[in-house]
Amino acid sequence: MLTDPSTKYRPFPPIDLPDRQWPSRTITRPPRWLSTDMRDGNQALIDPMDSEKKQRFFDLLVKVGLKEIEVGFPSAGATEFDFISGLVRSGRIPDDVTVQVLTQSRRDLIETSFESLRGAKRAIVHLYNAVSPAWRKIVFGMTRDEVRQIAIDGAKILRDQAAAQPDTDWHFEYSPETFSTAELDFSIEVCAAVMEVLQPTAEKPIIFNLPATVEAAMPNIYADQIEYFGRHIPNRDRCVISLHTHNDRGTGVAASELGLLAGADRVEGCLFGNGERTGNVDLVTLALNMYTQGLHPGLDFSDIDAVINTVTYCNALPVHPRHPYAGELVFTAFSGSHQDAIKKGFAAQEAKNDDLWEVPYLPIDPADLGRSYEAVIRVNSQSGKGGVAWVIEQDKGLKLPKRLQADFSRHVQRLADETSRELNADDIWGLFESTYLPSPADRFMLVDYEESGTVGNRVFVGKVTIDGETRSISGRGNGLISGVIAALADSTGPNLSVVDYSEHAIGVGTDVQAAAYVECRAGDGRTVFGIGIDADVATASVRAVLSAANRA
Repeated sequence: MLTDPSTKYRPFPPIDLPDRQWPSRTITRPPRWLSTDMRDGNQALIDPMDSEKKQRFFDLLVKVGLKEIEVGFPSAGATEFDFISGLVRSGRIPDDVTVQVLTQSRRDLIETSFESLRGAKRAIVHLYNAVSPAWRKIVFGMTRDEVRQIAIDGAKILRDQAAAQPDTDWHFEYSPETFSTAELDFSIEVCAAVMEVLQPTAEKPIIFNLPATVEAAMPNIYADQIEYFGRHIPNRDRCVISLHTHNDRGTGVAASELGLLAGADRVEGCLFGNGERTGNVDLVTLALNMYTQGLHPGLDFSDIDAVINTVTYCNALPVHPRHPYAGELVFTAFSGSHQDAIKKGFAAQEAKNDDLWEVPYLPIDPADLGRSYEAVIRVNSQSGKGGVAWVIEQDKGLKLPKRLQADFSRHVQRLADETSRELNADDIWGLFESTYLPSPADRFMLVDYEESGTVGNRVFVGKVTIDGETRSISGRGNGLISGVIAALADSTGPNLSVVDYSEHAIGVGTDVQAAAYVECRAGDGRTVFGIGIDADVATASVRAVLSAANRA
């Protein structure tokens, strides 16, 4: 890297718009959406989609709710042309979906594009030519007048080709390609010239795609460009302003959001941000950002994993584990403090009288996207007691008391440190069983018992295996638990005193079980915990005391 990058790179000049309005606006309605996955996204793939994958992708886009789909670049080759014409002829385009094709401003390419759409009920033909200084000077060696004439000539061919196929409801889109790095006055001049040829109306407006072909400035600059264009283009009511942001600076989503504030009507992009170089704006992120603000985007990602599976199959590209909303890990917390906050958030959510979502660290309810809560908290050496308790509760229905959570967390931490890996639910449950639940190695094991007596004077008589030998023991107390503790104390067992006891049901219906938790202090002052699980709540409490005795 250069010590002084200003010798090589220039800062992007700001737009002179002192009375800009977009910063004080909010997004109150979703835009028109266009998917360019099958064109811009497809051309960026190492192995472009074949017809089978394209059809599968098209069906997915329709299912998600896209009403405008750029299906390809028909003049690029026979594969593209055949797919598009076959899609039209097959009748697989729903009546409420409009397909779009892209073409450069050349007669032969435009004519091929119209031919690929022959017989379509409704279609958009998207014409483009680059207008920025770098392209004019370096790529084309043309003047402003020559570049403007390319657009005018292309628009005339669009008009004539549409007239030759009157049975199709034709719509037009024009893109001053490289808009974001071009002079605003020239982009407006070229677009106005195209409007003069095509004569759009308020009922049938032209679409002006204003692309950040290469993202070269902060998103607020792009918003200024969009607002300036909207203010100065003639007959604003006869055009639709469409955004087409790329992600070269990592702010494609922000640029599109600010562009909508600046007055744009439509957004073009790809699912999960596929596209040239760093990709197009991600329609999934953009749409779900709106959803989390209480605005339905008009697109359905309620089964996000099914969308991911189709997109990754067709594109042969993975979705990053940290990808917003869609990544495998985006709803997962490993940090102990994060886990504790999430666990408390879910508990508070259940206790609320309204549906307003307020769970720390989760800006969206994973269930809205078809995700379960099982993977929200995962356990490794960074995890705390809240995370461990969450996994146990979600997997087995056990609601561990707080001090028991802390006790078990120490065991989990030790195992995580020893294994140096994430612990899954089976690992955690196996450790829980070996730590608290009955095993053949235990000193005390319940065989059977009876309880009798009056209120406040209960007698426990039980058969208990002690050191491998089945023995009859008995004890008296003010309740069942104190009776069991007395019986153990009289039978070479530990002296225990109860500090805390709790119980709850596991499950519902006829298969419900009871879980009992007891915290005891042993004769030497140590705190021990016991857990019992049984179909009978009283038996569960007996098992919990024996579990504590084994720990002691």
